[in-house]
Amino acid sequence: MTILVGGAWPYANGSLHLGHIAALLPGDILARYYRQKGEKVLYVSGSDCNGTPISIRANQENTTIKAIADKYHEEFEQVFNKLGFSYDLYTRTDSAHHHKSVQKIFLNLLENGYLYKKKIEQAYCEHDRQFLPDRFVEGVCPSCGAKARGDQCDSCSKILDPLDLIDKRCKICGIEPVIKETEHFYFSFSAFQKKLEAYTAKAEQEKLWRENAINLTKRYLAEGLPDRAVTRDLPNGVDVPVEGFEGKKIYVWIEAVAGYLTASMEWAKLNQVNLGDWWNEKTISYYIHGKDNIPFHTVIWPAILLGINNPALPTHIISNEYLTLEKRKLSTSQNWAVWLPEILQKYDPDSIRYFLTVNAPENRDTDFSWREFIYSHNSELLGAFGNFVNRTLKFIEKSFDGEIPQAKVDEKIKEKTKELYIKVGELIETGHFKLPLETVFDYVRTANRYFDERKPWIQVKEEMEQCKETLATCVFIIQNLARVLQPFLPFAAARITEMLALNEARWIVQTELPYKIQKIEPLFERLDLKLIEEEVEKLKENSAVK
Repeated sequence: MTILVGGAWPYANGSLHLGHIAALLPGDILARYYRQKGEKVLYVSGSDCNGTPISIRANQENTTIKAIADKYHEEFEQVFNKLGFSYDLYTRTDSAHHHKSVQKIFLNLLENGYLYKKKIEQAYCEHDRQFLPDRFVEGVCPSCGAKARGDQCDSCSKILDPLDLIDKRCKICGIEPVIKETEHFYFSFSAFQKKLEAYTAKAEQEKLWRENAINLTKRYLAEGLPDRAVTRDLPNGVDVPVEGFEGKKIYVWIEAVAGYLTASMEWAKLNQVNLGDWWNEKTISYYIHGKDNIPFHTVIWPAILLGINNPALPTHIISNEYLTLEKRKLSTSQNWAVWLPEILQKYDPDSIRYFLTVNAPENRDTDFSWREFIYSHNSELLGAFGNFVNRTLKFIEKSFDGEIPQAKVDEKIKEKTKELYIKVGELIETGHFKLPLETVFDYVRTANRYFDERKPWIQVKEEMEQCKETLATCVFIIQNLARVLQPFLPFAAARITEMLALNEARWIVQTELPYKIQKIEPLFERLDLKLIEEEVEKLKENSAVK
C-alpha cells in the first residue's frame, strides 16, 4: 500500500503559531502510524515563498522578498524539527526544482487544452505603479458584507475576484486602484464540473472527507465552477513559460498547491525511485490543512490533476476547524497568538502535541487556554502516563535490581492491548486523532488501576510469584504504550524505548519482555501552576487586544 501525506504549505511571511500546528499535526501522526505498519509512506510539505503576503512583509520591513522567505523557512524547519514532524521532504516554492516542475505542469495543461488566453480588467495602483495581486486589494465582500481580501472572504469562505469587492483599496498605500486591461491565461474549471461532482459524491458516500470539506465543496459546485485566471502580474513567483508573457507569473493558488506533486518529484529524484510507484490510481492520500484551504484541495487541486491526467486524486481530506486562544479568535495582527518558537523554549514538545491532539478542532472550533494546557500536562501526561511508567520501573529497580521478571502476563490485559491496536489504528486511518489518543489514555488509567489493585508492594513480601506476574504485566503495558503512542508522543515513546532497550516500534502487540532496565528517567516534569497566570498576563501585555 502506498500512502501519500501532504501537509499544507505555510506562508513564509511570519512565525508559526499554535493554530497552524493544530491544523498540521494530523499529518505527522498519520505518517508515523503508517510507517509503523510497514507501509510505503511519502510525507511532503514546504514553505510557500512565492505568495503575496511575503511581498507585503518585505515592503513593511524595507527588505527583500528572499530575505523574508529565507528567515521564516529556516524558522519553520527548526520548529517542525523540534515538534518531531517527520517529513520525508520539506522544501520551498522558490526552489529551482519547484519552478521547473510547475512550468511543466502549466505547459501540460496548455497542451491538453485546459488553458486559454483572455484579456481582462485588473486592479492597478497608479501610486505604486503596479497591477495589484489579489491579496493587495482589500474591500467589502459583496456576498456577506464583511471586510475581505481580493482572493477570498474569510468570513463566508467565498472565493472572490478583486474586482467584485466593494470600496476597493490598495493594501500598500490605501488609495483606490484604477481598472486597467491586461492579458492572462485562464484555466477551464468549468470543464471539470461533472467529474468533480461525481468525485465529491464518492468521497461523501465513503466518508473520506471531513464534513466541513463536503459541505463547502458541494456549495461551490452548486454555484457552478467559473473559469479562473492562472497567471498574474506579480513581483515574485514562477515565470509563465510562454512567449509574450514575460514578466507575468503563474498564480500562487495553482502553483503552491502543485507543491505536493513537485516535492514528490524532487524526493523521487533524490532517492532514485519511480514517481509512478507513489502517484497512481491506487495511492491513498491524506491532505492536511485548515478549513480556509478546503477549496484549494477539493476543487482546484483535483481539477489540475485531472487536467494533466494524473490519477492520484486526493482520497482523504483532513480539514480542521479553527483553534481559538483564551476564548478569543487568534489574531496575528494584534499579536493575540502563542508563537511556536517561544512556547518550544519552555515546554515539552509532547505536551504541545498531546494538548493540540486531544483538543483538536476536528469538527468544531476548540480553545487553547494556558490553564487547560498546564493542568492537562500535570494530570494526564505526568500524573497518569508518566507516573505509571516511573513507579513500575522504580519498583523493579528497587526490588529486583532492575531485572525485569520474566513471568506470565495477565491474559485480560493482553486481549485489551490487542483490541487497543486495532481500535486506535482504525480511527487514525479514518482521519480521527482526538478519539484514538483518548482511547490510549483510557488504557493508561486502566493500567494504573491494575497496579493499585494488585498492590505489588505487598505482593513482594507475601506472594512473590504474583508480584512478578504483576510487574511483568506492567512492563508489557509500558512497552506497548511506547508503540501505540509513538505517532502521538514520539519523544516520550523514544525515552521508553531507550530505558527498556526495545526493538523497532512496529504496529503489532509486543509480547516478548525486555530483560533489564537500562536506566530510569522521568518522562515529564511537573509544571508550576503559577505559570498559568504568568502566561496569560504575558499574552495580554504583548497583545493589542483589550
